[in-house]
Amino acid sequence: GDNGTIDGQGSFWWQQFHSKKLKYTRPYLIELMFSDNIQISNLTLLDSPSWNIHPVYSSNIIIKGITIIAPIRSPNTDGINPDSCTNTKIEDCYIVSGDDCVAVKSGWDEYGIKFGWPTKQLVIRRLTCISPYSATIALGSEMSGGIQDVRAEDITAVNTESGIRIKTAVGRGGYVKDIYVKKMTMHTMKWAFWITGNYGSHADKKYDHNALPEIKNINYRDMVAEEVSMAGNLAGISNDPFTGICISNVTISIAAKAKKQPWTCSDIAGITSGVTPKPCDLLPDQGSENIKSCDFPSDYLPIDMLELKKCTYSI
Repeated sequence: GDNGTIDGQGSFWWQQFHSKKLKYTRPYLIELMFSDNIQISNLTLLDSPSWNIHPVYSSNIIIKGITIIAPIRSPNTDGINPDSCTNTKIEDCYIVSGDDCVAVKSGWDEYGIKFGWPTKQLVIRRLTCISPYSATIALGSEMSGGIQDVRAEDITAVNTESGIRIKTAVGRGGYVKDIYVKKMTMHTMKWAFWITGNYGSHADKKYDHNALPEIKNINYRDMVAEEVSMAGNLAGISNDPFTGICISNVTISIAAKAKKQPWTCSDIAGITSGVTPKPCDLLPDQGSENIKSCDFPSDYLPIDMLELKKCTYSI
């Protein structure tokens, strides 16, 4: 990228979207499909019409040193959306967005189930996010091909709706599992943790009402949050509980004008240790003698073996 800038001139597209004059979907600023060995680095992306960076059905991807800026009320201006990708690394990025800063995806309802191409082996490090109406890191809601082995650390969220959000629904199928997040700092948030099994939008009416998502082995540890309206809003699906949730060494300071109840939980199961304020009864405190910290893998993923290369060109 050599510190270049791409201006998406999105204001025209946003106006057309809000006035419902568009007959087609809005373009993404950078989209790469069915590709291998991708490097996107040292760029500033401004005012994308919709998503900023969208690698899909691809592998061995490095996204590093990216600055993304869009108005906080611009529609669907997600920052970086790895979609049905394997072996991806996102590092040293600064994102101000009207939607999720990073949204991990893998296909929507029956189409994602049929294609069956998961996102897996994803590393996110040193991300700073400002997004008052969306998430720092979102998993879903298009997760029907599966999402597995996501490792995020050294994350900063400021004036953002939620820290980590998992979005799914009946009809999605697929899975979100083996998710690990640590060393996250949050300032002025609505929710620190948000999980919903009732994210109701669907591709069409043909989705399978019996396709239930599997959400398990979700690990959050070593986090501090200030001025938070609600510590956690965690809701699974009736007869399809989300299990294996682990939260440890997390201190959340509730804002003075926040709701009285810091946690709401339903149809989930898990454990906690050293979490303030005290979590809901479905996340019982195990005590530090029984659980010192939730899991975070100590091994390296293959993408960590790939080095960032200097792009060169000649005129």
